[in-house]
Amino acid sequence: MSVKFIRRLFRHLLICPNAVKCHFPKESMRRIEAAIAASEGTHTGEIRFAVESNLHVFDIFRKKSAKKRAVEVFSQLHVWDTAQNNGVLIYLLLADHDFEILADRGVHQHVGNVGWEAICQHMEAMFRQDKFEAGVLYGIAQIGEHLASHYPASGENVNELPNKPVIL
Repeated sequence: MSVKFIRRLFRHLLICPNAVKCHFPKESMRRIEAAIAASEGTHTGEIRFAVESNLHVFDIFRKKSAKKRAVEVFSQLHVWDTAQNNGVLIYLLLADHDFEILADRGVHQHVGNVGWEAICQHMEAMFRQDKFEAGVLYGIAQIGEHLASHYPASGENVNELPNKPVIL
């Protein structure tokens, strides 16, 4: 086993069980939920936020990355199942200090990798400063701007997915 693998294993095993609550207390989660709701009032897209403190030890041995886990969560939360294929997931894995923004094919074709990367770079800088809530709120705002540009709100704006953040 490599040193890198052992470090990752210990990070996942030793992370505080309340790590999510430390970084995202109830009030923070309420503000994130409110930001998603406000954003979705300006477009027909769907934004989800999911945060996980660590992966199961078996996933570490299988070398599951944050990206692979984000794809699983994207599916589990049905972010791919929107009428206009315009769902977006922000997934944060605290133990790995890693996060992913995954977008359904409808919105991804408009924003592209360059657009997502620009959002990610700014969020990552905020996370490095321990500004987790601010980073997520920034991501929601920027994603919302893209969605509003390509999928503006219509007369009957249906909320297809819950706005409440998910703790895994």
